[in-house]
Amino acid sequence: MSNITPTIYLVDDDPAIRDSLALLLESHGSDVETYADALAFLQAPAKNDIGCLILDIRMPHLSGLALQEKLKQLDSQLPLIFITGHGDVEQCARAFRRGAIDFISKPIDKRQLMDSVRRAIRQSIQRQEKKAATQEVANRLARISERERAVLDMVAEGLSSKEIGKLLDVSPRTVETHRSSLFSKLGVSTLAELIRFYLCALEASRAQTIP
Repeated sequence: MSNITPTIYLVDDDPAIRDSLALLLESHGSDVETYADALAFLQAPAKNDIGCLILDIRMPHLSGLALQEKLKQLDSQLPLIFITGHGDVEQCARAFRRGAIDFISKPIDKRQLMDSVRRAIRQSIQRQEKKAATQEVANRLARISERERAVLDMVAEGLSSKEIGKLLDVSPRTVETHRSSLFSKLGVSTLAELIRFYLCALEASRAQTIP
């Protein structure tokens, strides 16, 4: 993903703030898209998954916190940085509870903002890399049959081919055939790689069930 240029989305109803922050971000080599309000951001075409959202907390029509909640419902992976001239402790706490990267008061400290943007971009890249890895595991698992999956589970538990054969009521030679097929379909060449893949599959499965 190193060849993907992150996009920074800036949503603020103050045109002076939008212009000054966009200039700052672009001067650091970032691609920037600006929006005058949250509804305009939501109605825009599909967003780049690699990037972050800098969001004013108080705006007409739809507040920054309301947009944060809406994006959560849409399963957006964009990290959020809030900026505000009128924030309070409760708003700050609410933003952080929902996963915000930072909550910055106006006038904006440029160094703090850029530090937060870099942190948000790193998080965005890590999320997408994890998502891609999870999808790759799922794609490889989809290649194997139910019987091969049963053999995989038992191999990971440390059972021998003879023990697996007894449990499945097949010969050890048949189990070895399934094992060989697993190696081929999952793209592994050693037992250690097979176990490592199995653990990655378990982790991916758990991640998908966490809301």
